[in-house]
Amino acid sequence: MHDVLTCGRRFRTFNVVDDFNREALSIEIDLNLPSPRVVCVLDMIAENRGYPVMLRMENGPEFISLALAEWTEKHTVN
Repeated sequence: MHDVLTCGRRFRTFNVVDDFNREALSIEIDLNLPSPRVVCVLDMIAENRGYPVMLRMENGPEFISLALAEWTEKHTVN
């Protein structure tokens, strides 16, 4: 998701939600969210809850990166 501040700067949010119970597992807000940060957030969640079987995400540049593709392959996430 993204929006614009009153000064005109865009910001992005990275929301991780469990589809089964609709629990918000993480919400990250920043001016940009590069793929290494997305991977870091997913690793922090996995420390507490284990790795997911599957991820469902939009097609933003941080989600179609090589870093995220390698992370999903390493942890056998579809």
